[in-house]
Amino acid sequence: MVKFADLIEQHQEELFILEALNAGKLLHLNKIIDIPAAINFLHYYAGAADKIHGQTLKCSVAPALAAGCTMIVKPAEKTPLPALYYANLAKEAGIPDGVLNVITGFGPTAGAAICSHMDVDAVNIALYLSCVLMLLLFTGSTEVGRLVVQAAARSNRKPVSLELGGKCPLIIFSDADVNMAVDIAKKAIFYNKVKFVWLGPVFLCMKEYMKSSLRRLLKVLKAGLLETLLIQTLIKDLRSMGINSRRFFGISIMEDTLIAKEEIFGPVMSLRKFKTIEETIEKANNTIYGLAAGILTNDLNTANRVSRLIRAGVIWINCYSTFDRDCPYGGYKASGFGRDLGLQALEKLSAREDCDHPYLWFPLAVT
Repeated sequence: MVKFADLIEQHQEELFILEALNAGKLLHLNKIIDIPAAINFLHYYAGAADKIHGQTLKCSVAPALAAGCTMIVKPAEKTPLPALYYANLAKEAGIPDGVLNVITGFGPTAGAAICSHMDVDAVNIALYLSCVLMLLLFTGSTEVGRLVVQAAARSNRKPVSLELGGKCPLIIFSDADVNMAVDIAKKAIFYNKVKFVWLGPVFLCMKEYMKSSLRRLLKVLKAGLLETLLIQTLIKDLRSMGINSRRFFGISIMEDTLIAKEEIFGPVMSLRKFKTIEETIEKANNTIYGLAAGILTNDLNTANRVSRLIRAGVIWINCYSTFDRDCPYGGYKASGFGRDLGLQALEKLSAREDCDHPYLWFPLAVT
């Protein structure tokens, strides 16, 4: 596993380019996040390999290798390139044939066949690397997640772990630092084209703070980001067609409508105001999702109180979209169930087997 990680590090440039060709991801994001994370996780679980005692562990690639498991990788049909290259590096690292296998194909055919196959004990279908063993792990949309669960239930009832969609609240209290709030909001709206399920959050601003923070945010966007966006070209095209209005308004959406509650998965800013803590908790929980949430405040008591009452698997306080390999990650409700990362990623995939021996029993005395 260490050699596998070293080879990934040696071939970083090729992987940077493959990731960019694969899904259009910016090169600098691959350089600072994706590839370093793959190397980091392999080293992390390589260190855990000799800490497994008296358990049978099944997991995704890095922890599965640490546990000595075999796996079948089914990448998404539109982004198969990195998985194939990782498999090539794994072979070069000396991982035996048949341990890490890659199958490419479409979900309704290849994915469905794996999920429903009676000889497969479990399936892990993720965006990059995954395994087929004792647990079904799926990363994707809520709709496809339902199909995966149904297929698992109809076959041999494979256990399931899901990471699905999100509609994550970012709560901004009146005592929050304005510069921090604007910086986090800017990243949450535009980072990686919002192609992470915890991005594009619903902004919940305290009423007296809303005008100042929104004004500051719009100023930042106008000075930098919006100048490079296609919307400027769109506005020019509209004006060339004789539409001379100088203002372009967004659509006001009622909070109970479907678009206000469903995941958009794009650079859309949704802003709501609140007056009390009770009101913001109600608004934050008024969704079918429960993946993540953010809280911006200088009052630690407020942060602790709100974090305990929000139904979300991950809660960030005075930060957003930060992860640590030791901290489990996952959601509630329609965002799925089960946890990834950390040693809990091993524990959720453990299979316990109790072995009883006659000499361990103490027979009752017969008189």
